[in-house]
Amino acid sequence: MLEIFTTLADTMIFSWLGLAPESALGRALHFFVEDTTKIFFLLVSIIFIMGLFRTLLSPERVRGYIGGKSLGAGYLLAVILGAITPFCSCSSVPLFIGFLEGGIPVGVTMAFLITSPLVNEVAVVILGSIMGWKMATVYVVTGMSVGILGGVLIDRFRLERWVEEYVWTIRMGAVARGDVDMSLPGRIRYAWGEVRSIVGRIWLYVIGGIGVGSALHGYVPQEIFVQYASADNPFAVPAAVLMGLPLYSNATGIIPVAEALLAKGVPVGTVIAFMMSVVGISVPEFIMLRKVLKPQMLIFFGIFMAIAFTIVGYLLNVIFV
Repeated sequence: MLEIFTTLADTMIFSWLGLAPESALGRALHFFVEDTTKIFFLLVSIIFIMGLFRTLLSPERVRGYIGGKSLGAGYLLAVILGAITPFCSCSSVPLFIGFLEGGIPVGVTMAFLITSPLVNEVAVVILGSIMGWKMATVYVVTGMSVGILGGVLIDRFRLERWVEEYVWTIRMGAVARGDVDMSLPGRIRYAWGEVRSIVGRIWLYVIGGIGVGSALHGYVPQEIFVQYASADNPFAVPAAVLMGLPLYSNATGIIPVAEALLAKGVPVGTVIAFMMSVVGISVPEFIMLRKVLKPQMLIFFGIFMAIAFTIVGYLLNVIFV
């Protein structure tokens, strides 16, 4: 089905504009047109479907599913729900407080909050559609594993002392989602509202990511990546993680960049480490969580994520050699 976007790009760039397929400009513009039309089609479709789903799964219901479970089951359920629930960074603080109020351990709560932005359900479908379901599966499994490990370490070292004191005394009640008309027309209106809201927030990141991917695809020689980012370079993975730290994008916006890097021969592990660094160590997420977490927890959180992404990169480069 997605071949229609390749055909559209072929028609616009090679037939209408008359650019040669082997030219740098032709390759770059073809990548831009194909990925822009394909990603935004998938983006609107998936967000609409997830909007319908969200009418049935409020934050307080998620809290109820996780609460009362054994610690092991809590971790697993937390990362699964974190991967499939469409809550953005703006929900971090009320979710964090609401989870703790419900008696959910800090580690389980953090496992959810690590996984939720990292394994974005919209991005996973787009990733699978564009780069293959093997790549998407690897990304999901590694992201959820990082979430579980982070939660376990936080509980193991009893880092609840690095949660702001006032959080333990707040009574949040239900995490407000707003009234949703549960009739079919009402749920459709809600889903379209989610499309407008989410696409309105992220479209610049997506266009920016496609633009960077287009430039890499059309103008940067493959030999540069083979020389500096191959699996033979022991510093390629930590360099990719460090490069991702100052950047910010959501998981959807970084997919075109990852697609272009893979096409240039950059190893899978290095690409995934870069993607996770850009998405997982998010400046907006840190700003929001600072309201409920002390600086020591945020420092631990950032260092853990950077180390975990580096290890993931090395392991995947060995597995997918």
